[in-house]
Amino acid sequence: MSDTPTQGYQVLARKYRPETFADLVGQEAMVRTLRNAFEANRIAQAFIMTGIRGTGKTTTARIIAKGMNCIGPDGNGGPTIEPCGVCEHCRAIMEGRHVDVMEMDAASRTGVNDIREIIESVHYRAASARYKIYIIDEVHMLSTSAFNALLKTLEEPPAHVKFIFATTEIRKVPVTVLSRCQRFDLRRIEPEVMIGMLRRIATAEEAKISDDALALITRAAEGSARDATSLLDQAISHGAGETSADQVRAMLGLADRGRVLDLYDLIMKGDAGGALAEIGGQYADGADPMAVLRDLAEVTHWISVVKITPEAVDDPTVSPDERARGQAMAEALPMRVMTRMWQMLLKALDEVASAPNAMMAAEMAIIRLTHVADLPSPEELVRKLQDMPVPPAGPGGGMPVQGMGTAPAGGGAMAYSSTPAGGMPPQGGPRMALAVDADQALARYPSFEHVVELIRHHRDMQLLVNVETGLRLAAYQPGRIEFEPTANAPRDLAQRLGSALQRWTGNRWAVTVVNEGGGETIDEKRNAKENALRAEAEAHPMVQAVLTAFPKAKITKIRTQEELAAKAQADALQEVEDEWDPFEEE
Repeated sequence: MSDTPTQGYQVLARKYRPETFADLVGQEAMVRTLRNAFEANRIAQAFIMTGIRGTGKTTTARIIAKGMNCIGPDGNGGPTIEPCGVCEHCRAIMEGRHVDVMEMDAASRTGVNDIREIIESVHYRAASARYKIYIIDEVHMLSTSAFNALLKTLEEPPAHVKFIFATTEIRKVPVTVLSRCQRFDLRRIEPEVMIGMLRRIATAEEAKISDDALALITRAAEGSARDATSLLDQAISHGAGETSADQVRAMLGLADRGRVLDLYDLIMKGDAGGALAEIGGQYADGADPMAVLRDLAEVTHWISVVKITPEAVDDPTVSPDERARGQAMAEALPMRVMTRMWQMLLKALDEVASAPNAMMAAEMAIIRLTHVADLPSPEELVRKLQDMPVPPAGPGGGMPVQGMGTAPAGGGAMAYSSTPAGGMPPQGGPRMALAVDADQALARYPSFEHVVELIRHHRDMQLLVNVETGLRLAAYQPGRIEFEPTANAPRDLAQRLGSALQRWTGNRWAVTVVNEGGGETIDEKRNAKENALRAEAEAHPMVQAVLTAFPKAKITKIRTQEELAAKAQADALQEVEDEWDPFEEE
């Protein structure tokens, strides 16, 4: 190590903090824009840096501050994208003691009074530097009143004042503030760039660490240079010599990636006993059950992505052995199995997080996964069922169920009531005789359908629903209705129907309730055909086999042969729109 005991140890994240834009990794687009702005002397009055933690927002703010105020080693330099680092201003800013560069943490100073201090001080010129610079970190934490107080100063600051903001939550910053700033989005650092940076730091520190260990650190850092450097610092201490991937894995609480793939293989084979033994072994070696399930979810995602985009297998954070195994899995496992695994693992993660014993919950999830992984797909199941011998169709012929072949009619499943549409017995019945002296006005309603249409015409929807679902018509003649109510019919249905008809026709109606003799309700008749088809479909042995294999499955739609033929014909016909030509002669 380069630090002497008298200096005290400095953590790597601070020791290797970038001092110039050349040191800043993974932000080439932002550096190019700033370089062009400085060279053209078009330096914005306010900047805002946004991005995840550890990508260099505050570091970039300090480098910009140094570049604006740098005077060069000879004391005659101007604003530059490459601050010298040796002049008095560069050194003071780097050490955080420059009188004209004020850093404020908005997380601890959120109020309008803190901003008023800045607003009142901007009018005074810089004490020694070229520009007076205000760096406000985590600016999204400022209160609404603090933002509003800052707006006018931010729009028209004095020539000697610059603002630089940094935030991880750009959506919480008001648009009025954003519109007055030049915005830079700092990207997550790519794995290849991150591994190169860690290798340079490890070499400078004379620390031996394997490439696989650096790949694990890079994966855990999720694009944050600070997280990666801090983890490297911890890994070097943990290794005490040469740091291996196993030591880093133990440090991070991760399961061995190879063992995770072994577990994945056992689950996909449906080997519940082997899978339980493997997760038990990983648990005994210190792996967190939650981390194991997360790794299984990560493997599921990675294999799915490799299936869609094969070049994804070249991820530098993945070892060669893992790449080969992942590629083989991607070729062997169907996508629907991957999506099923993903959904079940998400549910399992929730269960493990809330369970009193994480390992028990993880084991139950593994058992469930092994039982589902080797289930046949719906297509395979239907194919197997179609190969089974089907009993001959009944005398009524067959009825096609969508996607299921032909179902036997099954004696009487398609039977319909012989009652005519009006709900009355056939002509000639004892209750069909019309009174010869019926009122001429009531003769306008020869059937019960006319009464229903009258209710619909007057838009009494509640009465219409009650009549259609609660009234079993026993007898009808104009001016007289007899019906048997259903169990859910309102008690006052007869009285309400009679008074409504009297009000609408001007004639008295006798509406009587009887205890028996009522036919089907209008609603039952309407649904009789669909219910008969559904009952016939549910009785089909192939459908019963599917419902047995998938207990929660439901028949959602049934199409008759006529409907399928009509749809096919409609799909086959090419639609041609009639075009009108104003110049065409008649």
